[in-house]
Amino acid sequence: MIFHKTDLTDAMLVEAVVRGDERGSFARTMDSQLFEEQGLKADFVQQNTSVSANKGTLRGMHFQLRPHTEAKFVRCIRGAIVDVIVDIRRGSPTFMQHGKFELSAIDNRMLYVPEGFAHSFQTLVDDCEVTYLVTAAYAPEAERGLRWNDPRLGIEWPLPVTTISPKDDSWPLLESDEPDFFEYEAFA
Repeated sequence: MIFHKTDLTDAMLVEAVVRGDERGSFARTMDSQLFEEQGLKADFVQQNTSVSANKGTLRGMHFQLRPHTEAKFVRCIRGAIVDVIVDIRRGSPTFMQHGKFELSAIDNRMLYVPEGFAHSFQTLVDDCEVTYLVTAAYAPEAERGLRWNDPRLGIEWPLPVTTISPKDDSWPLLESDEPDFFEYEAFA
């Protein structure tokens, strides 16, 4: 596995090293020892899978409040997506900045999303499947989100949104430029 730093503090693109022969191919897609060597959390407790039928489907921008904050390790295993994350850790050098990362079933790249980030993705083609590991169990009472089209975030999505849940389409807009989410130091 090859770890690539991103422009967002603590977020990483991870590239699987694929080895092939006449049988097909093999790649390691998770290695807790390598994660720990990079300073990343690797104590995953759940794996989730999302299937989206339509190109342009948008899921998220989700996060969980303390004590249920979660890191995620995201992989597209069918189709292609643009994964968007926002650093919501006040005091972080990249606070309220977002990053966009294209992941597909053929590119062998995965995205490590640290605790204290909002996470979402949009499908680039029909029939997409995304799987991700998380470091905390889902806690409905701790679930929160950012509005995908909040002007304060300034995210330019690659496609018009064709499908979105009513919940994801109705998260409140940010009321200030300095929202009170998480303190960065708590994650260091």
